[in-house]
Amino acid sequence: MKYLLSLLTFIILSTSTSLWAQTPDRSQLQDKIRALRSELKSYEDQLLSPSPADVEADANFLGRPQSRLIRLLPREIFDKPERMTVRGGGAYYSFKRLTHEYGYGSDIELHQDEFSVGFAGANYGMITVLDAATIESVTMDHPVARYLAAHKPPVKLLDARVEQGRTREGITSDGVFYSRRAPAIVGKTYLLRSIDYDTSDVLVCFQARRKDDDGSWILAWRVLEEYEKPTLERATEEK
Repeated sequence: MKYLLSLLTFIILSTSTSLWAQTPDRSQLQDKIRALRSELKSYEDQLLSPSPADVEADANFLGRPQSRLIRLLPREIFDKPERMTVRGGGAYYSFKRLTHEYGYGSDIELHQDEFSVGFAGANYGMITVLDAATIESVTMDHPVARYLAAHKPPVKLLDARVEQGRTREGITSDGVFYSRRAPAIVGKTYLLRSIDYDTSDVLVCFQARRKDDDGSWILAWRVLEEYEKPTLERATEEK
């Protein structure tokens, strides 16, 4: 009996030692995590990219300077930790930094089949739908482009807040409605001015090419003008 107990103890200790020896050390675990993150990012990049068919169909457009295609994912579906690791769920995009990652100069958002602009701090912007124009035909001579280009971002915080309120309510000028939101409509062309303090200020023309089965939208876009980085005056403490 004593022999059997000793043998059983030896087997248990040997097995435990063997299993422990097979367990990866912390350095190996970190390497595995990095590899898995890299693999996951690769899959997310594919999910965020337009399809090869989209790229082929827009080959002529993409041959123009600063002309690109992007896919936006609907925030209400994909902005969840179990769906996407990219911050914002692929619903945002920066036309300056060419990234979907929210918080890096984000200029546009897709939510509930609406496009919007101006998301954090004093940042704001305007979007309008061009009823009778194509993305290829719009230039800085277009009257709507001239109106948006003439806008001067305020340098005082209170004034910027006023502009946020105006764009939230919507502005009508010469029969054209400008707002921070616009409905996503297949085939429609839009002009967008996005003012992101301390980051970027861009005027972009984009067209909603199509809506995919998962609720995502394919946009063709090009930069019409890029302005000097806007800044706000910092309040000074009174002595």
